[in-house]
Amino acid sequence: MNAQTENLTMAGPAGRLELAIDRPEGSSRGTAVIAHPHPLHGGTLTNKVVQTLARACVLAGWTAVRFNFRGVGASEGVYDEGRGELDDMLSVVRLQAADGPLCLAGFSFGAFVTSHAAARLQATRDIQRLVLVGTAASRFEVAPVGAELHTRTLVVHGEQDDTVPLTSVMDWARPQVLPVLVVPGGGHFFHGQLPLLRELVLRHLRA
Repeated sequence: MNAQTENLTMAGPAGRLELAIDRPEGSSRGTAVIAHPHPLHGGTLTNKVVQTLARACVLAGWTAVRFNFRGVGASEGVYDEGRGELDDMLSVVRLQAADGPLCLAGFSFGAFVTSHAAARLQATRDIQRLVLVGTAASRFEVAPVGAELHTRTLVVHGEQDDTVPLTSVMDWARPQVLPVLVVPGGGHFFHGQLPLLRELVLRHLRA
């Protein structure tokens, strides 16, 4: 993302996982772990939306940890339909954010994985913020967000998303009475609207 980005690998459940870490100026308020879009459709830790999420986290004072799921980039292993990818994300949290305040964020397929990571971790970790963007609710079974996390959760979706229809996200959110922030005219990748997305996420992280 910038010259200060730290690139490294760590041991994961299916081999080495590739990471990119960006740190804020001064002390960090916690660690944000960010998940990328679908591995079989070009999703990587360098995705523009993922980088936008990382930038917002750093500006808000969080250490941002992006990672490539198994089989992507320098990460070893093969695609596992979300099951192994959840294990990947949990292992990154365990090794890179072992304690302290935690922010979980994801885009598209990554938001689906992030929802399950939050469900798995909420009983034992201080999840201060949850950010789900372009949540792939039409393609995967997204986990519900625990009621205690609702006020800490930001769900953002583009009005004209033709990859994941807004109606599918509303159908997922409605039974939970979980608010969804809709970006007028926004598509799945928020082309031309990434600065707006960054500001929306930054506002949530600073609240």
